[in-house]
Amino acid sequence: TPLIFFLWEGRHAACEMPGSVGSKHAHVFRVLSRKSPFADQDAFDPGAETISYLQESCKVLVIGAGGLGCEILKDLALSGFPDIHVIDMDTIDVTNLNRQFLFRQADVGRPKAEVAAAFINRRLGHLGAKVTAHVGKIQDFDETFYRKFNLLIAGLDNIAARRWMNATLHDMVDKTSGEPDPATIIPLLDGGTEGFKGQARVIIPTMTSCFDCSLDAFPPQVNFPLCTIAETPRLPEHCIEYAVVIMWDQQFPGKKINTDSPVDMKWIYEQAKERADTFGIQGVTYQLTLGVVKRIIPAIASTNALISAALVAEALKVSTYCGPVLNNYMMYMGQTGVYTHTFPYEKKEECMVCGGAKFSLKRPKTSTLQELLDALGSNPTYQLSRPSISGSAGIVFIQNPKPLRQQHEYKLTMTLEQLMKGDPSVFTEGEELVVTDPSIPSKLTLQVFLDES
Repeated sequence: TPLIFFLWEGRHAACEMPGSVGSKHAHVFRVLSRKSPFADQDAFDPGAETISYLQESCKVLVIGAGGLGCEILKDLALSGFPDIHVIDMDTIDVTNLNRQFLFRQADVGRPKAEVAAAFINRRLGHLGAKVTAHVGKIQDFDETFYRKFNLLIAGLDNIAARRWMNATLHDMVDKTSGEPDPATIIPLLDGGTEGFKGQARVIIPTMTSCFDCSLDAFPPQVNFPLCTIAETPRLPEHCIEYAVVIMWDQQFPGKKINTDSPVDMKWIYEQAKERADTFGIQGVTYQLTLGVVKRIIPAIASTNALISAALVAEALKVSTYCGPVLNNYMMYMGQTGVYTHTFPYEKKEECMVCGGAKFSLKRPKTSTLQELLDALGSNPTYQLSRPSISGSAGIVFIQNPKPLRQQHEYKLTMTLEQLMKGDPSVFTEGEELVVTDPSIPSKLTLQVFLDES
């Protein structure tokens, strides 16, 4: 019968797969051994050479070993990727155990990367997978480290780290000949989840839009006005913020809150609960306290699994050309049903990383240098954290080191007109200024014009 023939054919094909793990990855190798009407016929070369590349040459780096990272590591190992590396700076907290399934109670306090790597190696090592752990910040590793990999998959939970990684991969592209050298392009697959929502995207440096192109699509960080939390609290979050911002410093001056300490978190919770009771506010719980203090993004295991599956499927297609690659942004919206939307996120010409990185700003002539720095920080396209500015005459303002910053702090209260028309001038109107920021390694060219009205 056709079914029997299919089963026989599968076993026969598995027996012919190279290496001892061939039969265990027969489902993947079968895809890589046959022509496909969906694949690019010029790029996809089905057969032993493609399988050999996946098994012997392809090296993947997973950034983040949290809820999404655990799923990605598991899916990569099950999909035939043998050389996997993972980097994470965090240690395991008891609150991770409900969804980060590679961790156990006995692992609390240990580095996530090491525990996740050991678990995959122990459970899936028979499939040929070997995971190597790296403990530390992504910024602690230089270009030499990242150039070892053919593909990066990010399962990060904060925007700053994703921006840095995105900018670093773009800066690593060699353009000395005038055109990007394809051999220096390392694809970045970026995923993120929040509750029932998630996204997966493919970033090919210099070819597709980058992470910073979509920066203004992210909602701003929620911060509560101090006057509200101190005088007129209305929400349980207000009471928790008050305990963190006001009461902690009063009780423990000079001591920093350890968000991983159950003792510190219990104290915050108890003070917030007492304040909430005073104002008749309900809803302060220990779990909510952890969420507010640690800025925890709500996570649902099934959303992580779905986004991870999309990312690893794209990893297989990007690595072997066995199917059409996502172009280039997929959104999953599970809060209103089961709905996905795929669309090409376009490049931004003014993007600081992949665009022209040129920005013109018209400011009132009475506005100060401090107000100019604040405007750069609040700009939704750039969202700079601590910008430094330099021009043809030298430093306009620099954030670090502290002794050098102090030499230029007197300019902060000066108006732009004073800075431009002084003797000597600090910079001139319309001059191309260079803006740098510690959040990303890229530079922005800024032109400032005065509004005479």
